[in-house]
Amino acid sequence: IALQVFFVELALPVVHDVIDHGVHFLVLHGRQIDFPHIAVNPDQGGQAGGKVEVGSLVLDDECQKFSDVHEISRKKRWRAAKVYSAKYMPTIPANLQAVSARIAAASAAAGRPTGAVILLAVSKTWPAAAVRAAAAAGQRAFGENYVQEGAAKVAEVNDPALEWHFIGPLQSNKTRPVAETFHWVHTIDRLRIAQRLSGQRPASLPPLQVCIQVNVSGEASKGGCAPAQAEALATAVAGLPRLRLRGLMAIPEPTTDTVLLRSRFAQLRHLRDHLNTLGLALDTLSMGMSGDLEHAIAEGATLVRIGSAIFGTRMQKENTI
Repeated sequence: IALQVFFVELALPVVHDVIDHGVHFLVLHGRQIDFPHIAVNPDQGGQAGGKVEVGSLVLDDECQKFSDVHEISRKKRWRAAKVYSAKYMPTIPANLQAVSARIAAASAAAGRPTGAVILLAVSKTWPAAAVRAAAAAGQRAFGENYVQEGAAKVAEVNDPALEWHFIGPLQSNKTRPVAETFHWVHTIDRLRIAQRLSGQRPASLPPLQVCIQVNVSGEASKGGCAPAQAEALATAVAGLPRLRLRGLMAIPEPTTDTVLLRSRFAQLRHLRDHLNTLGLALDTLSMGMSGDLEHAIAEGATLVRIGSAIFGTRMQKENTI
């Protein structure tokens, strides 16, 4: 079966996913592939000895299955987990205590009661062992940014006492595993995503708790609906079955200007208060990260998303959460 060139350099991610799975299927079922016409993702570069990685497979120059790179990835994750366990695991309980103390102090300074702010431990890129260590220290809510990694980690940890929040960008072709796996989604920024989550949430599970992400800083590179669109979106989402709209989420631009930063958090609070006058009864403001949680709590955050202050510096370059 000859395959034509499927995508160009700037093709949408969904096109890559279709190709990835399609070629994987053809190889596994022994179909002949016109090797020169396979467009290979730059991140799936050529292998040594003329081999090329396609999907999860490494092919030799005769298009024969050479090896399964998932097995290679599993070995890499195992080695990374060993390194992580030795370097970071002993610090997790103390880090959790320190973050909890910061939350308590910030709440007291803002005149807010103890327990008014939930700590969400952001475990993206860290192994399941890190989640287990945090859970053993009493942490119950965890946040993940990537669909495949997060769903796999939920299954690997396999602890029904834990609560899992999806807090990353969500494409329409990735909604099903999120709807079937997570308890919360913080990043709804358009109605189409909410509709898919609603339709794909199993009836056997409780309603999916959701927040609307609002782009309070107006950055073109950042997800979230515009503040002016939040009312219409919230009203529509609130009427969908199998979802329960809980509140709003925001990630302001990185800044050392605390006045500007607090104004962004305050904007989200004012928007939540306005929506509540319309009868939406929103109780959640998901805002504040490792470097700015005190400012977020002062402006009314009910949930802060903390990663590096709990788990340490990430193994790959990431924005601090």
